[in-house]
Amino acid sequence: MIKVLVVEDHAVVRAGLTALLAREIGIQVVGEAADGRDALDEARRLCPDVALLDIDLPGADGITVAGELAERMPDCRSLMLTALDRPGHLERVLAAGAAGFLLKTAAPAELSDAIRRVAGGGRVIDPRMRDALRSRPSPLTEGEAEALRLTASGAHAREIAADLFLSLGTIRNRLSSAVGKLHARTLVDAVRIADDHGWL
Repeated sequence: MIKVLVVEDHAVVRAGLTALLAREIGIQVVGEAADGRDALDEARRLCPDVALLDIDLPGADGITVAGELAERMPDCRSLMLTALDRPGHLERVLAAGAAGFLLKTAAPAELSDAIRRVAGGGRVIDPRMRDALRSRPSPLTEGEAEALRLTASGAHAREIAADLFLSLGTIRNRLSSAVGKLHARTLVDAVRIADDHGWL
């Protein structure tokens, strides 16, 4: 059973989401919250598998909540459900460590499928956002992108340095620079963000 925490400040929307998910086999809404701070408290208390978050929340916005959950409760994966459809919002959500981004125009089946995929360790990006995301130019140098590509294949910094005939310090600098440019929290997140954008 996938345990879901629904976080939405509009009571009618929150009730609708809860009722919708109650009809889904294998998904259980274990709690609700109307603001970001309550969401963090409820997540600590209930240990859900997925936190379904809106971006625009009182107390602490959904991006802040997703970041704190990624850092403090990595087993609770965040799925953003929002009306905000600008690529900048998507980039900030991914950089915070969220596992998914879905627009509120999504069909009910898309939402339940996204919850299952996120709970299973996957990533979800609303198909209506993918083209906008991939059309953005890469901020990475070719060297940084190459280091991330090799990292994505499972190579460690020392192995990458040996493969490219470069010093370990150079590779570490490239990877660190890539993480910074992508506003990622970790190297793993940097790889995911770059891959989602089509930059690898």
